[in-house]
Amino acid sequence: MPTALITGASRGVGAAIARQLAPTHDLLLGGRPSAELDALATELDGASTWPVELTDPDEVEAATEAISELDVLVHSAGVGGIAPVEDLSTEEWQRILAVNLIAAAEVTRLLLPALRTASGHVVFINSGAGRNARPGWGAYAASKFGLRAFADSLRGEEPDLRVTSVYPGRIDTDMQRELVAIEGDEYDPSKFLTPETVARAVVSAVTTPADAHPTEIVLRPTGRA
Repeated sequence: MPTALITGASRGVGAAIARQLAPTHDLLLGGRPSAELDALATELDGASTWPVELTDPDEVEAATEAISELDVLVHSAGVGGIAPVEDLSTEEWQRILAVNLIAAAEVTRLLLPALRTASGHVVFINSGAGRNARPGWGAYAASKFGLRAFADSLRGEEPDLRVTSVYPGRIDTDMQRELVAIEGDEYDPSKFLTPETVARAVVSAVTTPADAHPTEIVLRPTGRA
């Protein structure tokens, strides 16, 4: 079977993607070492954990060395944060950019030989914030706009790879609950996309026949089940 590496696989969208790709792919489940990651690997019999701190360049380089061929790379790891520009410290900028942009770029760079061997597919879980920057979302939106630019450049530079950016609206995840709490609103999961819906879009992109290149997928919640 083809091999897929999913970062941020321990929960949320990453875990949903892993569950939906499991029947058709050998899985490498990326994430910080955790009981959640181990439990998912046990649930998805045959999946392997890829326990890596994505912001540690040496650790990432060591972890990618053994991967010689890779059919699918899904970047689902990410962090959030809401604050007006005047309150954004250097440390907060560095935290968000390190995970959402720099780590994705570095993992992709190191895995390019493996992806080229398989004529592989790279999927970036971006955000609506990667297309429209709202007040208070400056650092997060900047990281996602940067991720969009990186994906577009990669697509142009690597014609034998398929590169897809997925732009979901707000998703019912633990991170979303934290953001809504910061905003001071009441949490209503019916207003958001489910992780499973986003995962289905990723699977659709990955399984698109080879004569087509699904470059962008935009999802917006409808409020209907």
